[in-house]
Amino acid sequence: MPGTYSQILLHAVFSTKERRPWIDTNVADRLHSYIGGVVRTEKGSLYSIGGAADHIHLYFRWRTDRAVADLMRAVKAGSSKWVHENYPKFGAFAWQEGYGVFSVSKSQEETVKNYIARQAEHHKQFDFKSELLRLLRAHEIEFDERYVFD
Repeated sequence: MPGTYSQILLHAVFSTKERRPWIDTNVADRLHSYIGGVVRTEKGSLYSIGGAADHIHLYFRWRTDRAVADLMRAVKAGSSKWVHENYPKFGAFAWQEGYGVFSVSKSQEETVKNYIARQAEHHKQFDFKSELLRLLRAHEIEFDERYVFD
């Protein structure tokens, strides 16, 4: 086959270190825009971004010639640096080590986009810990709960 054809759709989630609530409404829009720029620079397509004060969700299309870990490293390192430069009072800001990433079927795209868009509503009932554990179980990812959180 002379070309490479793919539709690699992913839902990633990662939290602030110790799940501290750094991402308030004043920071969120600018941070989300910055992260979108990082994804585009890395030649991905960001379709949806959202989250809560202590974590971020991304829904994106990724490329075949780079590891997801490369993108997540660029997103987390770049956005952490950006936060420190733009919000000097957030000197202790950091992302938690690691992330969750889940494949998404094109048929589930709207469900994932809606899920990300309704994060504020969702987190009135559930905290990040219970949300991440639910995602891991729904995607049948093996884990030991003792080591999921810092």
